[in-house]
Amino acid sequence: MEERFDYARAMAELERIAARVEDPQTSLDDIGALVKRSKELISQCREYLRTVRESIEG
Repeated sequence: MEERFDYARAMAELERIAARVEDPQTSLDDIGALVKRSKELISQCREYLRTVRESIEG
């Protein structure tokens, strides 16, 4: 069963990632992983928004 995408939760995670990347105590290795995760989330958000737009425009 496919889990339904939660746009609000993805955006909240992106905000947390941005805060961690901006934190000078975050290591470069962690930043690399955070950037990778943010790219995944952004891709999912774009796909979700595209799907919503298409359903509205019909």
